[in-house]
Formats: sequence, structure tokens, C-alpha cells
Amino acid sequence: MSTVTPQSGNGGPLEGAVVAVAGAGGPAGHAVLLRLAEAGAVVVGADADPERLAQGVDAARFAHGGATVIGDTVDLLNPAETREWAARTEKEFGRVDGLVHLVGGWRGSASFDKTDLKDWEVLEKLLIRTVQHTSLAFEGALNRSGKGRFLLVSAAGASKPTAGNAAYAAAKAAAEAWTLALGDAFRKAGGEAGPDAAAAILVVKALVHDAMRAERPHAKFAGFTDVKELAEAIVGTWAKPTEEVNGNRLWLTPQP
Repeated sequence: MSTVTPQSGNGGPLEGAVVAVAGAGGPAGHAVLLRLAEAGAVVVGADADPERLAQGVDAARFAHGGATVIGDTVDLLNPAETREWAARTEKEFGRVDGLVHLVGGWRGSASFDKTDLKDWEVLEKLLIRTVQHTSLAFEGALNRSGKGRFLLVSAAGASKPTAGNAAYAAAKAAAEAWTLALGDAFRKAGGEAGPDAAAAILVVKALVHDAMRAERPHAKFAGFTDVKELAEAIVGTWAKPTEEVNGNRLWLTPQP
């Protein structure tokens, strides 16, 4: 198997790697596209919103001239379409070294008894189904990479649910469990030699970006993780041994 190794000279730490980003159209997605391109990776972003996706792709290309950054409009709620995206990416670039899952969404209530189960129906699709579809679609390619990464961004609330966040916390917890199961599959596939790929969870309290700060200049956003910090942590997972990353929660905020 080939591996992703740091390069010297003008190449970044992910020079030669191919990384797919699911949910690349939001602020976190834009930051991750930018940082991956800076690190030297070929970046393939997917989102259901072509306009927001194009903005992030164009920004990453402009900031890092010569970087290969492409965008695919993909319905990640469609398993066949998601598998086709994974197969197309590996065929075009010869490998896939990472899948970063950034598909998000939040719905909550004032109290537990006010929970609307329609919120669960929405969140189950956004936060669980997209994890299932992308992990099943990319598992084989990530194993073949030699140093593949499946990275889920989750929330501290999954470990300590609050009364008004029942649906959100439950959906996040389910997505985490699914990701850890993928990590166990990678562990078993690697046998005594250790896993060839890693599935891990990056845990934040919440995310913040420049536009949020501009809208609320007096807000402190205590404990929030900046999307640029998240992007840096994502790139940093390839610098760590695969066995150390696999099956772990990587906390970017204090544990509750």
C-alpha cells in the first residue's frame, strides 16, 4: 500500500494526498477546503448547495494557486449517489486518503416535554444517515490508502445531553457510535500489523467563524472552536500514528 508522507520543499504535509469533504459548503467546510489545499492535498468537496460549495472551492483555489480543489454536488442522503461519488473520486485521482464529515444541523426545544419529534426526523437524516452513507461508501478506499482518515465532527453535548437538546444529542451520539464501529472495522482489517486507516471524532462545544463574530461583536463565544482551529486539527490527524488516531475522540474543548 502507498502512504501519505510529509514532503519537504514547497510541498505541504499532505502533498499527494486526496481528501474528500462532505458538507463542504458551510463556514467550516470553507475553512477545511482552504487548509487542506494549503497543506498540499487534492481536495474534493461535496455539498447539496452548489452555490455555497462553489464559493468555498473558488476561495481555496484563489488562495493557493495551483491547488487542485473541485466541488461535486452530491445528495449524501442517497446511498447510491454517495457510493458513486466515492468511486468516481478514487478512479479519477487513484486514491482517497480522507473523508471529512462536516454535514451539520441543529434543532432544539425549550424543555424536554416540548421536544418535537419532527426535529428528530430532520436530524436523523443530516447527522446519522450522511455518516452511514459516506462511511460505507469510502471504507474500502480509505483502507487501500495506507493512511486513510474518516473524521467526524461532533459536539460535546453528545456525551452530556441537556433537556432541550434530546434529539440533537441523541443523533450526535449515534453518529459517534457508528464512527467508532468503523474504527473497529479498520482495527480488525489491519490485524496484528495495526490499522491501515483511522476513524476518529473531533469534539467541539460549538463552532464559530468570522461572520458570527461580526454579527455579534460583544459575544464571547466561550468554549467555541474557531473553524480555522478545527481545520488545523483535521490536517494534524495525518501527522499522528494511525493506531493512535483510530477509534478515539479528539477533544477540541474541555470534556464535560
